[in-house]
Amino acid sequence: MGGWTGKLLRVNLTTGSHRIEPIPGGWLRDYLGGRGLADRYAFEELDPTVEPLSPENVLIFATGPLTGTPVPCGARYMVVTKGALTGAITTSNSGGHFGPELKFAGYDLLILEGKSPRPSYLFIYDQHVEIRPADDFWGKGVFETEDGLRRELGIPQLRVACIGQAGEKLVRFACIMNDKHRAAGRSGVGAVMGSKNLKAIAVRGTQGVPISDPVAFMKAVGKMRHDMKDHPGRIGFTELGTAATIDMTQAFGGLPTRNFLEGQFDEFENLNGNTIRDTRMVANKACFACTIACGRVTRLGDAANKYLVNMHPRNWRMAAEGPEYENAWALGADTGVGDLDAVLKANWLCNDLGMDPISMGATLAAAMELYQEGALQHVSLEMPLKFGSAEALIRMVEATGHREGFGDELAEGSKRMGEKFLRPEVFMGSKGQEFPAYDPRGFQGMGVAYATCNRGGCHLRAWTPGPETSGVMDPHTPVGKGEWVRHEQDRTTVHDNTGICLFVGGAGGPVESLVPCAAAATGIPYTIDEFVKIGERTWNLERLWNLRAGFTRAEDSLPKRLLQDAHRQGPSAGVVVQLEPMLDDYYRERGWDDAGRPTADKLESLGLANL
Repeated sequence: MGGWTGKLLRVNLTTGSHRIEPIPGGWLRDYLGGRGLADRYAFEELDPTVEPLSPENVLIFATGPLTGTPVPCGARYMVVTKGALTGAITTSNSGGHFGPELKFAGYDLLILEGKSPRPSYLFIYDQHVEIRPADDFWGKGVFETEDGLRRELGIPQLRVACIGQAGEKLVRFACIMNDKHRAAGRSGVGAVMGSKNLKAIAVRGTQGVPISDPVAFMKAVGKMRHDMKDHPGRIGFTELGTAATIDMTQAFGGLPTRNFLEGQFDEFENLNGNTIRDTRMVANKACFACTIACGRVTRLGDAANKYLVNMHPRNWRMAAEGPEYENAWALGADTGVGDLDAVLKANWLCNDLGMDPISMGATLAAAMELYQEGALQHVSLEMPLKFGSAEALIRMVEATGHREGFGDELAEGSKRMGEKFLRPEVFMGSKGQEFPAYDPRGFQGMGVAYATCNRGGCHLRAWTPGPETSGVMDPHTPVGKGEWVRHEQDRTTVHDNTGICLFVGGAGGPVESLVPCAAAATGIPYTIDEFVKIGERTWNLERLWNLRAGFTRAEDSLPKRLLQDAHRQGPSAGVVVQLEPMLDDYYRERGWDDAGRPTADKLESLGLANL
């Protein structure tokens, strides 16, 4: 066996016990690893009806067979659980160095059960596993926690995944952070970890990743690196990072602005990749084995003392990482804030507090709409929540992470907040999760991608703006979108199973290039068709889990704003999302019935009939 370690570490936080278990070889072959393998364990062991923040929820960390290898960008790991924000199956992905280190310690998976009776952290050094008290770290931010654990354990090479104050306070969209600025960022996985009284997982591994056919493996890796080297996608990611996307979404009227009330932002150039590179960037930052280095190390501008927060211990911070495109949008255009320094500081606060910047910015934008419409007149607010207020942005990020004042309302996410204030229409998301930075009125395909994503509104399972802006498909019609989204969901899913960053696909390393790498690593002669079928099998398994959790076709939905209210100006003026024909087409493509349930024939073809 190669690629895999074939072992998982199971830790019961309630009893303090742990054991190492073999992973069934058939599951490794049929799901490859990462997201798919974790999904299979979740399907077998996690009751879809449990409360997400109860001890009965299970938290699974999973690597892929290419995690920790020289394959370009082989840094990814998945976190699978029942989402605190959504109640759906959650599959959150992160890079950096934590995933490879878990693999080097000898584990494909880490399964966490129960709840620790006191604040604790998990220390793993190869086969040494220990639950230790975390009283000295509880209440501290991500940056201080990681540095403190490295000092306490005396291991400079230690890798840490931890929660900040937001996870401790059970903020519904809290993240699990690793390497300080990398995040398993969506759906509230950090809140699930906080509910278990688990502050951190500190890992050191000294073992390598076995490879079945080293010669064929390095040949495949070499070809992939060669193909990526001069690819314009890779060069673009390296030079401008993901924030370069702002120019594209703005040009097509698909940059959601002021809680999706508009599709373009007048101050977009303040936040784009060129401005960040030319005025704030210090250096590129790469994850393990990365040949792209899309991360940005940035600094504040001349007015570095602007927007000091009241209680946060990092007021003095002048340089850190980010923002990525989604963060720059959520904390910028969506709230109407065009001040790059404010967006930088808000992004760093989100990282240190351990919060998803997408849901944070989107929830604040919804609150700003509530304020604008007079729905918060009788609420005690410490400042006006006006669109465009940089001061409100900074303070509300801090207040949310600590659940202070109105931050306690924001911490529940925009769906729950909108329902509480009798304005559910301000929620811009699906399945309880806020949308990322693409307005489906500008990119019609993102409507069905959002509505059908198993973890709620998401852009990482099927990204349609590429073909919709390159002439392959008309961005404003539903034609062909259901088929294309289904196709991409299967491919990105198997990509997640391998442990390789999705960005390699746009940088000259498509799924096809991963097949020979995985085949040489594992010793199993996979084909591209088998790879795609693994993705389809994983996607359908997640759908079955959600159906058991009570999700139906009704949850494959979009807000009325996107279905009924067109933009009045710009390239997407007059367009609304035509969801129903796309959804019908999508179900047919999937082999599901009209209610969105996989048919018996479909389950049989995927080997899922007996589950």
